[in-house]
Amino acid sequence: MSGPPVRVLYITGWMRSGSTLLGNVLNELPGVRHIGELHFLWKNGVLGAGTNSSCGCGQPLTGCPLWSEALAALPAGGTEATAHRMLALQRKLMRTRHTGARLAEARGARPVDAGVTELLDQSAAVYRGTAAHGADRLVVDGSKCPAEAAALLGRGDLDVKVLHIVRDPRATALSYRSAKEYIDPMSPARSSGYWTAFNLASERVGRQAPDRYLRIRHEDLSTRPRETVAEVLRFAGLDDEVPVDTAGRVTLGVNHTVTGNPDRLRRGVTAIRPDERWRTALSTADIAAATAPALPLLARYGYPTAPGRPSAGGPSSGTPSSGTPSRATRPAEAPRAGAPSSRTAARETGVVRPLWPGELW
Repeated sequence: MSGPPVRVLYITGWMRSGSTLLGNVLNELPGVRHIGELHFLWKNGVLGAGTNSSCGCGQPLTGCPLWSEALAALPAGGTEATAHRMLALQRKLMRTRHTGARLAEARGARPVDAGVTELLDQSAAVYRGTAAHGADRLVVDGSKCPAEAAALLGRGDLDVKVLHIVRDPRATALSYRSAKEYIDPMSPARSSGYWTAFNLASERVGRQAPDRYLRIRHEDLSTRPRETVAEVLRFAGLDDEVPVDTAGRVTLGVNHTVTGNPDRLRRGVTAIRPDERWRTALSTADIAAATAPALPLLARYGYPTAPGRPSAGGPSSGTPSSGTPSRATRPAEAPRAGAPSSRTAARETGVVRPLWPGELW
C-alpha cells in the first residue's frame, strides 16, 4: 500500500475492563476515532447474530453512513457470505489459544497462514478507510483478542501499538455473575479463568514487542484518569491535552463503535470514578472462587490476594462504576423491531456455540 502505515492502538485483555470508556475518551481528540470491537463486525454488525449490533451513533450498523461505506469498500465486500467466511476463519485462527502461532508468524518464524492474511486484509481496509475519514492520527480498536493483536504486529502496512488493560478479577466476576442484554452470565471461577488466560496471552504479545506494548490498570484509570490517559496518549504518540478535567469529568460526543458496553451510547458529561461494588455485592464464597484462578497474576498486577471488606462509611454497593451512570439511568440499546435474541439469531445464521466470550478461547 502507498502512503505511511496507518497508526492503530489495539486494546487487549479480558472483557469488562474499561476499554469502551477509554476508547470514547480518546475519540474526543481531533484525528482520533474509536471504532469499538472490530473483531465482532461480522457477527454482530453484518449478521446481527450477537448483541449490541447497532453502531455507537445509535443506528443499525449496516445503516450507519460511515459503516455502510466501510463495508462496501472491503476487499471481500460486506455481504452475509463474507461474514460467514470471516467468522469461520476467526474460529479457526484467532482464538486466544492461537496467540503463540500468530506471534511466530509475526516474527517470521513460520509462514503466515493464508486465512490470517485474508482476515487482516479486511481489518486493514477498515483502518485505512477510517483513517481517511477523520482518523488520520490514530484508530482505536478495542477488540481485546490477544491472537489478533499478535497477528497485527506482523503487518507492514500498519503501525500497531498494543494497550493491555487489566482490572481486578473480582470486579469483572461481579459484572459477569448475572445475565445482561449484552452478555451471558458465568460463574466467578469461570470468569477469572478467562481473565487469567486472556491476560497471560496479552503478556506474551508484550514480551515479543515490548516497545509497542503498554499495560495499564482499570483502577488507575478510574482513580487517576488524567494521569493515566496522558500515559496512554504518550504511548500512542499523541501530544494532545487530556480531554478529562481535574475532577475526572469528560464530555463525550457521538462515536461510531462496533459492539462494546452499551455505555458507548452515552453522551454528554461523564464522571470517571472508582467502582468497588464487588467488595460488598459478592459473597465471601464468590470472592474466593474469583480469586483462586487469578492467583498467578494478582500480585504482578498489584491486586490483593485476600481483599478485605470495606469499613463502615467506606464504598458501598451503590458506588457508581467508573465512567458509568447508575444502572437505573444507564442508556439501553433499543433492539430492532422483530429482532431475534442472540441465541436464536445464532442458530438461524449458523454461528456455532459457544457464543462470545467463550468462543474466543
